[in-house]
Amino acid sequence: MSHVWCDHVPSSRRVKRFGASVVLAAFVVSVVHSGSLAAGESGSATKEVKQTIDRVLEILGDEKLKKPEYADDRIAAIEDVIAQRFDYEEMAKRTLGREWKKLSPEQQKEFVSLFQRFLSKTYAGNVDGYSGEQVEYIKERRKGDFAEVQTKVISKKLEVPLDYRLLKNSSTWRVYDVVIDGVSLVKNFRGQFKRIIKASGFSGLVDKLRSKIAKTSAQ
Repeated sequence: MSHVWCDHVPSSRRVKRFGASVVLAAFVVSVVHSGSLAAGESGSATKEVKQTIDRVLEILGDEKLKKPEYADDRIAAIEDVIAQRFDYEEMAKRTLGREWKKLSPEQQKEFVSLFQRFLSKTYAGNVDGYSGEQVEYIKERRKGDFAEVQTKVISKKLEVPLDYRLLKNSSTWRVYDVVIDGVSLVKNFRGQFKRIIKASGFSGLVDKLRSKIAKTSAQ
């Protein structure tokens, strides 16, 4: 994902067109097509992703929240909705790989919190970057408690494959990874985090996250 973390950009140049707001765009698009899986199929991961999209669309369509003085409330509402669909702990754990088990419970909790805040600032902070992109639902693949919802984000000039990987937690499907044009968000972060930890230790990664959050908040 372009410019999500530091200076690393995935191999696909097409992703640059969407930048940091591509994940948000996928949650606030108008549904143009449902593929081989029926949209209303009971218990489907696709259905739950669509439910999240509908809730975000309601927020974006709220005339009161469109007013400048309610900008923070608008972003907070979107963050809350998406937080209910994303499994930030699972995502954070996967970005650290083997390093996760080396951390104390307190360190793990701190990292999950920082990682969630960083992602939230990244996508919710780009809400005004949404410019009418649409999403086409291709199909859903499922194996046990794991599922992948394959979609395509469509703009006037570009089409980008965007797939959600989900894990069933109790009776709810939660996103633990997003694959953008073949590039895994989790794998992308894992490579970058590994390099930072190797150079500066886990404390260096925590400092880097805090710095990025502060910089994004100040913009």
